[in-house]
Amino acid sequence: MTDQQVIAAQATAQQATDTTVLTPRARTVLRRWLFWVGAGVVALVIGVLAFAFAGTAAAGGYLDPESAAPQGSMAVAEVLRQQGVTVVVTTSLEETQQAIQSPDATTLFVYDTDQLLEASQWRTVAGLTHRVIIADAGFVTLRVAAPALAQAGVVDGTLRADCDLPVVQRADTVSGSGSGFRVVDDAAAATACLGSGDGVFSLIEVPRGQGTVAILGATDALTNEQVVDNGNAAFALGLLGGDETLVWYLPSFADVESTGPATLGELTPLWVTPALSLLVIAVIAAAVWRGRRLGPLVIENLPVTVRASETMQGRARLYERSNARLRALDALRVGSVQRLAATCGLSRLASVDDVIGAVAAATGGQVGAIRRLLVDDIPNTDRDLLALSDALLTLERDVTRALRP
Repeated sequence: MTDQQVIAAQATAQQATDTTVLTPRARTVLRRWLFWVGAGVVALVIGVLAFAFAGTAAAGGYLDPESAAPQGSMAVAEVLRQQGVTVVVTTSLEETQQAIQSPDATTLFVYDTDQLLEASQWRTVAGLTHRVIIADAGFVTLRVAAPALAQAGVVDGTLRADCDLPVVQRADTVSGSGSGFRVVDDAAAATACLGSGDGVFSLIEVPRGQGTVAILGATDALTNEQVVDNGNAAFALGLLGGDETLVWYLPSFADVESTGPATLGELTPLWVTPALSLLVIAVIAAAVWRGRRLGPLVIENLPVTVRASETMQGRARLYERSNARLRALDALRVGSVQRLAATCGLSRLASVDDVIGAVAAATGGQVGAIRRLLVDDIPNTDRDLLALSDALLTLERDVTRALRP
């Protein structure tokens, strides 16, 4: 092959190498769609987790008649419905008032687990129907709805029927896990049941107006987990199924009175927050996937060599910032003493006094003046520091001239 043929072959190869491929490759297309596939997977995972957590929270509500969890009360509510009782579940005081159509034929069961209701709201609740049952009543609740009663700690164990209420006598024994109460006003016509000793009871009914208010502490007897134990089923059905309608009221944050303007989260639809969260996650994923460095990584050659002058200047700046004049002067004195000792022929182990004596003998100067310069003088200003530094240099030159003419 001639030289011209070789050159032509090389030019053809270079032209083929420089040709731009216009048809996108499968790998390029895959990269383009990879982000959207990843974002979809992330959104799907977040949605599944959100529904799972929401379902877990909803299923785990204590004494929730719509919860099938062990701490819920769906079993009691379903059996009451099978026996012809209309069970209405409400989560706000407004809904509860609307659900009570006939107060004389309605039982109201209230469980305020988070103590959300205020005294004025409890005053309204206590007069909604002829029979109100309050579970685990707190201090504010008792003060408004049943002032003749007081809290008496925690009760545990199995309790026997010991009063004239038919619902308790029919049950014979009840699981007493829950709160205890006591009667503090003997003048009140209270009916105390399920006693655990020392005047503590788990169910106390007191008259209020034209009806009654019952304070229930044995709340575990109404849960799905324990309703089949002892006489809990008969107790729950007798306690809650005495009327045609049962309103099961579980106060929520809708009952909390707002003291300020509505927040942005309250004004926006419920789907806005999840949508914004997914958008933020998508942006972060895109930044990680498509992000570019500002430039290639710089490899630093090690070990790094720092010049002595840079170290000296750095120490000098540190001394200047901290006003460490004496420390800077001591560093200069140490160097001067070492050089003077070498010039005078003294060993490296010679003391400062030996160096001062040798310098005085060589220059004919006074020992006291040399000692003040090498040891005693203290610079109070930058001007003093410069003067002492110049004096050290002058002393070294004088010794050198005297010993090495």
